[in-house]
Amino acid sequence: MYLADAAWPDLESYFESESIALVPLGSTEQHGPHLPEGTDHLIAEAFAREAADRTGFLRTPPVRIGVSPHHQQFPGTMSVDPPAFRDYVESFTRSLTNHGIDRVIYVNAHGGNITHLREVGRRLREDGTAFAVEWMWDESIPEQVTDAFEHNGPHGGPKETALIQHLHPDLVHEDRLEEARDTGLVEVSEDVGRVHGARTFYDSIENSENGVFGDQTEATAEIGAELFDAASDELVALAEWLDEQPFEGLMPREHV
Repeated sequence: MYLADAAWPDLESYFESESIALVPLGSTEQHGPHLPEGTDHLIAEAFAREAADRTGFLRTPPVRIGVSPHHQQFPGTMSVDPPAFRDYVESFTRSLTNHGIDRVIYVNAHGGNITHLREVGRRLREDGTAFAVEWMWDESIPEQVTDAFEHNGPHGGPKETALIQHLHPDLVHEDRLEEARDTGLVEVSEDVGRVHGARTFYDSIENSENGVFGDQTEATAEIGAELFDAASDELVALAEWLDEQPFEGLMPREHV
């Protein structure tokens, strides 16, 4: 069920029987010369839609702008200050709890959102309001993502390229894949941007002139479909597991 398309009597019936909501979150930011700026929120929406269709759980409207100051040098990137983002997500999540939702999965596809979503989840859990957990698609299938590509990348690389080739092939500039590889950073190691153990960079452009990493020419729609199916299975399993847990068991333990 998609909340924005449903009438309130139908939502009332859902809230009477279910207590889970899937909330997709992404970003609107540069993803190199070959991918749309909406890459992250398009991916998040697709996973939330698939999981909602397969489980019957509620899917909310997406959050399409996230915390993206590290891409500010590239045209079109939009960003929200971290405190405003956290407060916004916490506020609308609390509004869901007013209707009986007490478990939320933040279906996230943007790395810049991760720590802030986890902080919101902690706030909601500590006051006993809800159990909200952040889920990131590639973190659910790390070995499969690693095995799929020789030169993967944390941003705008072959894993995201493959997913958009599968989900929205009309938005991929296939004629720019080599450009994306050749003007970006193909080899990504733990030493990139570090000096004597300190992380000395703040913005993606400091490590990649076009803002993306990895070898985008390794991506195919077929690989994207395999990754999407595998991660969707994990999200569905997470939602079903969460539905089975007693609420008290999800709350903080007593002080020892």
